[in-house]
Amino acid sequence: MNMAAWLEDLERRIDPGIEDALLAQWKGFHEGRSSEAVFSPRRARSFPSTLDWPIVPVNEALDNPDRMILQQLSMCSAELAVGSGAILGVRPNYGTGILPSVFGAEMFRMDSSLNELPGNRPLPGGADAIRACLDRGVPDPNTGLGERCLTLGRLFSERFAPYPKVSRHIRICHPDLQGPMDVCELLWGSDLFYALADTPDLAKDFLTLIAETYIRYMRAWEAVVPPCEDGYASHWGLLFKGRIMLRDDSAMNLSPVMFDEFIAPYDRRILGELGGGAIHFCGRGDHYVDRLPAIPGLYSVNLSQPDYNDMERIFEHTIDQGLVLLGLARPTAEAALRAGRDLRGRVHCRQ
Repeated sequence: MNMAAWLEDLERRIDPGIEDALLAQWKGFHEGRSSEAVFSPRRARSFPSTLDWPIVPVNEALDNPDRMILQQLSMCSAELAVGSGAILGVRPNYGTGILPSVFGAEMFRMDSSLNELPGNRPLPGGADAIRACLDRGVPDPNTGLGERCLTLGRLFSERFAPYPKVSRHIRICHPDLQGPMDVCELLWGSDLFYALADTPDLAKDFLTLIAETYIRYMRAWEAVVPPCEDGYASHWGLLFKGRIMLRDDSAMNLSPVMFDEFIAPYDRRILGELGGGAIHFCGRGDHYVDRLPAIPGLYSVNLSQPDYNDMERIFEHTIDQGLVLLGLARPTAEAALRAGRDLRGRVHCRQ
């Protein structure tokens, strides 16, 4: 597939001065220099395309790396067209099952009509399958979807190389490796929640293996796509300090004490070894949020459903403790401001 027309279109539309100014705003926000009640940057102007960019369905992108690249670039095109404040970025977009597939989990696709990312089935065999994983040790990163992501990382770099503005201003984001507990649940299945009580040592051994695999995989990824020298990374158009975005969606199902025992140690290890970063969670997190400021190398938090949370408790244990909230729903931030809540210049909302 000839990517030249699409890449040339982006190369024409990217204005280095505007992109540098936007990046400087983001960094100033993270460094505590934002004077806005809510940080919501925008580009100084919009850059519409003269091309009719295609919509690439998910399943089509899964089968063809160049279609995946085009799908990702089309999102950059859309951000330029409206002049948003999102950092331009692309990623290998293979869903939550990337690391589970490295362990040998069977993947399944959603029907094409749903246009949703694939998932994975738990390993058959329950606890015996987990013990077998432990016996085999850290798996080869070049297996399952792991290999596809590494290949796509190389292809992104190769396709971008002839275009200096594209290469400089479109960040290649690391694949969605979830977080250790999320991967543990995806591989073990719902019986995991019994195992945390019945066989906690087995669960901890497996979480240790998953954390080691995560670190090994990220080192393989960074050998292909080196981290940005400025010490920042990006996901979903959000800039954050550090190099990784962990996902802690499974934490909503656990008590604060279980978070301390089964999540925090493994998040702490990954963040410590990989240069720090951010944590995302779906659902409710206000019951364990007070644990987050104690995790070294955690700089930012992204939550997708503030209406499920006591937001004053979230604020007390994030922005009041020096952490930054990224991508907060604007109505939530505006309601807090109306109530007289000082957001301390540490809350970002999209336009």
